[in-house]
Amino acid sequence: MNVAPAVGRANPAAGKPGRDMNGKHAKYQRLIDFCRTLAPTPTAVVHPCDVTSLEGAIEAARLGLITPVLIGPRQRIEDIAREHGIEIAGVQIVDAPFSHAAAALGVQMVLEGKAEALMKGSLHTDELMGAVVRREGGLRTARRVSHCFVMDVPGHEEALIITDAAVNITPTLEEKADILQNAIDLAHALNVDEVRVAILSAMETVNPKVPSTVEAAALCKMVDRRQITGALVDGPLALDNAIDMEAARIKNIASPVAGRANVLLVPDLEAGNMLAKSLSFLAGADAAGIVLGARVPIILTSRADSLMTRLASCAVAALVAKARRESGNVLG
Repeated sequence: MNVAPAVGRANPAAGKPGRDMNGKHAKYQRLIDFCRTLAPTPTAVVHPCDVTSLEGAIEAARLGLITPVLIGPRQRIEDIAREHGIEIAGVQIVDAPFSHAAAALGVQMVLEGKAEALMKGSLHTDELMGAVVRREGGLRTARRVSHCFVMDVPGHEEALIITDAAVNITPTLEEKADILQNAIDLAHALNVDEVRVAILSAMETVNPKVPSTVEAAALCKMVDRRQITGALVDGPLALDNAIDMEAARIKNIASPVAGRANVLLVPDLEAGNMLAKSLSFLAGADAAGIVLGARVPIILTSRADSLMTRLASCAVAALVAKARRESGNVLG
């Protein structure tokens, strides 16, 4: 089965009880539905010590997306489950006294082959990622670690992958090459038929005074030389002519990417974070989050994320883990 419908164009005939009539969450729901046909992914859930993180992990387990191992203070986890009516009977709990210890144990589970994904609980992102990128005993690979949002934007035909809006603050050209390849690999793990990447800047012309435009041009040349593979890539492109065909037409931009990008590579974390949050809070989009470039995918959720977004993040990680197993390559 092709997974592309899970994150791509909607099927107008598809209907399911519980889905919003206006199609909100439709892309995520197709993604989750497909992943329910797969074997659940063994997942180390690090410090799920609030109701939202615990509920998300347990609901993902109930749907068959993951097989969770809850790592954190046992008594605290059990108290939260009891207080909020979350059923954790039969779920493995590994007792860890505090969040740093939980992060270290989660990484150790991966190194021992007991987990194929990590899921952030209620600890700070820096605590989890610190354990992941530690030079000795961490989960580093030759690839730069980076974050992708898989965004379900109401009214937009396809899901949008936005990178990097959470990990790399001001990436260098070399780091952007890894960030770009990570995003392309993610799109392939999601079985996107044609990956079209727009390298974003404030303009669509190369201007030496705007470094992001020069780096965009260099990245495109790296694609030409097959230093980066697996996608149609163009840039610099402004956001309007990256995702809107009419804007691209008005600007006379002849490109297989312009107007129809499904991956957006942003200049830096600030631009990416503002873009993703603008879509979330002004356009009602949801933003499933995943970290790639480590030995396993890392489900990086926010305390503000809805349950649907948490489930979608688990589904994305399941597909990345599946692609990693099948290819033998470290995709995330």
